[in-house]
Amino acid sequence: MLKSNIGNVDRILRLILGIALIALVFVGPQTPWGWLGLVPLLTGLWRTCPLYSLIGLNTCPRR
Repeated sequence: MLKSNIGNVDRILRLILGIALIALVFVGPQTPWGWLGLVPLLTGLWRTCPLYSLIGLNTCPRR
C-alpha cells in the first residue's frame, strides 16, 4: 500500500481543484481538458502523490 504523503490542506486544495476542473466538462467551455481534474481528485482521495514520492516531498504531518 502506498504511504500517505499529502497533508490535510494539500488534500482539500486538490479535491477542490479536481472537482472544479471536472465541472468544466459539464458547464462553462465544456472542453475535454476538464477531465484532467481526475488527477488531483484521485490523489486527494488516495492521500498519496506519486510525484511527491519521486522528489521526496511530504506534506503529511504523520510519519
